[in-house]
Amino acid sequence: MTDPEKVQRHGIVSIDGALALIAVLLVVQMWLLTAALESHLAGHYETALPAAAVSAVLFLACFGFYFFVDALDAEVRRD
Repeated sequence: MTDPEKVQRHGIVSIDGALALIAVLLVVQMWLLTAALESHLAGHYETALPAAAVSAVLFLACFGFYFFVDALDAEVRRD
């Protein structure tokens, strides 16, 4: 295997891993939304703010991974 093929293969594996992590983070965020809404409807209003903060952190993590995938994809296509 030549060097550009190896770089492309490693890039694709990294992109696949990052996309899988994004999918897991989004599932966790959906679970958090469901749990927070259920808690709020049960009358436990104190859980809304921490749930919103954790959801914002998860969103920023997904956004960061998106930029990582975008940059890595551009680098792999360039080689």
